[in-house]
Amino acid sequence: MLLNTFEAETTTSVLTRLEAIAHNTQPLWGKMNAAQMLAHLNVAYDMAYHEQKKKSSWVTKLLLKAFVKNIVVGDKPYKRNSRTAPAFLITSEKEFEAEKLRFIENVKITEQKGVAYFDGKESASFGPLTAKEWSNLFYKHIDHHFAQFGA
Repeated sequence: MLLNTFEAETTTSVLTRLEAIAHNTQPLWGKMNAAQMLAHLNVAYDMAYHEQKKKSSWVTKLLLKAFVKNIVVGDKPYKRNSRTAPAFLITSEKEFEAEKLRFIENVKITEQKGVAYFDGKESASFGPLTAKEWSNLFYKHIDHHFAQFGA
């Protein structure tokens, strides 16, 4: 069952799980280190909170809605080693503590903004999403990568 990222209990749960991850925690699968993983998670928040330099074309958005949207915002967990969108690829080294602080701030801001802010908010890739879809997008992404790092 996916937790609601707009509830304080979820924020507490996520931040508690985060404490199980250190800069040197090794992934159970995949290529990212812990700092890169946190930077990768922060991309979703960057896309939600900051104007995108390049929005998807209507053709791309149509294809994403048809083939990718339900995977990203639906209730089913991600599969291990799933492909990621190019914007989410993190290949450069990142500073763990800086990414951790950004992630904590993003999780808290998401809870504070709440359902009203997100209900109907446009996604650059999928168009308008419900608050539940936004919550699923954030939480299942976090859950997937925290599980990747054993948290």
